[in-house]
Amino acid sequence: MGDLKLNYEVDGGDLIQAGEASSKMKMTLKKMGLPPEVIRRASICMYEGEINMVIHADGGRVEVDVGMDTITIRLIDHGPGIPDVDQAMEEGFSTAGDVARDLGFGAGMGLPNMKRCSDDMQIDTQVGVGTTVTMKIHIN
Repeated sequence: MGDLKLNYEVDGGDLIQAGEASSKMKMTLKKMGLPPEVIRRASICMYEGEINMVIHADGGRVEVDVGMDTITIRLIDHGPGIPDVDQAMEEGFSTAGDVARDLGFGAGMGLPNMKRCSDDMQIDTQVGVGTTVTMKIHIN
């Protein structure tokens, strides 16, 4: 099996459609016959990142690279950036607005869940420019 590259556009502000890209990725990983635990972890990482892009960054794009040993998920946005990454990584910290909170989002668990479910996570952010989150999930 060679590398498979998946690309998704994520619309910002549309919490009703949020999660579509992660659902599509999950179905593709299932069709590939990857282990259920790997699919679960990759799906959580992707979903949490996708929701963050919808709520905080007015959308962006996701690049998924499925290799022989690793799934790499890269979420790229041109949002406001993260002023304090350490604070953003604290469980329960959130800058989500009332609309997102009223719909059950914004509990401040997105980045911590992404970190917990990935084998490696890197956040590259610049205030006023955007954020790129890269996560790796080992297949074996």
